[in-house]
Amino acid sequence: MEKVNLAVIGAGFWGKNHVRVLSELEGCEVVAVCDVDLERAKRVATAFRVPRYTDDYRELCGDESIDAVTVCTPSTTHARITVDFVAAGKDVLVEKPMASNLEEALWMVDEVRSSGRKVMVGFIERFNPALVKAVEMLREGKIGDPILIYGRRIGPWPERIGDVGVVHDTAIHDIDLSVHVFGTVPRSVFAVGGSVVHTKEDHVQSTLDFGGGRSAMIEANWLTPRKKREMFVTGTEGVLSVEFLRKEVVLEKADGTYSPTVEQREPLRAELEHFVGAVSRGDPPSPDHLDGLVSITIAEAVLQSIRKGRTVFIEELVDLKGLGIGTRG
Repeated sequence: MEKVNLAVIGAGFWGKNHVRVLSELEGCEVVAVCDVDLERAKRVATAFRVPRYTDDYRELCGDESIDAVTVCTPSTTHARITVDFVAAGKDVLVEKPMASNLEEALWMVDEVRSSGRKVMVGFIERFNPALVKAVEMLREGKIGDPILIYGRRIGPWPERIGDVGVVHDTAIHDIDLSVHVFGTVPRSVFAVGGSVVHTKEDHVQSTLDFGGGRSAMIEANWLTPRKKREMFVTGTEGVLSVEFLRKEVVLEKADGTYSPTVEQREPLRAELEHFVGAVSRGDPPSPDHLDGLVSITIAEAVLQSIRKGRTVFIEELVDLKGLGIGTRG
């Protein structure tokens, strides 16, 4: 495929960023912008010289000139829009969370498999250069075998988020990264959390048991005044610290501390380059819809654990192995 023609669905804060970055990439062209607010779609299309805009994404489903779409709409609409586009023969990048609940996610997986199309899920932190460097160091055995992960995402409530709570919006990043680092799905989850000032949960602490003495603790809230995004991976021979906002990595060993050079590039650009390249070459993207299903399943286990006040085993929710999902990485 010489050039990938894309449409961006959703022209809000994040959708506008998609249009901006895609308009700068070689090998692709943004040919349409869609938003339920037609004036907003027009403003974004005009700003980035996109030739077409609409307020109905279904107009674009049957357009054979469009190869792929990115979906940047509210989370509750992700499943329906993604399924409609894969059924129409388009590849899709859908922002996280892939769906608003586990039932929708399972439906999406069935529809994607039957369509034969490619779906990528927008876990942008996988493309943060600090995380990329940290994973490279982990794979090189710099801290031995990883056994403990602590992820912390705290800060004020992002007012544009209103359709999901802090688990699906914020903690889900570290849920996905924990599976990515350990390369397998946790056995069980125990979580404590609730709602202090929001209608949905706004704080959570959860422990994911990966077996073999490996675990991940994930803390997230919308209550603290300052935004922090950090992860610590403890191994048998050292500790790796990742600071996502500053894009920094620190390696701590018995003989000292080392801060490697991290390439400073925009994670969204790296993510969209990966998607466009996958569509152009016909390669499977990563993370894909199965990674999205795993993260939704674990997020549901977190929420059920909060409600029930007990440990929730992943196999209680869905037979991931029966779907061919044993390890992810």
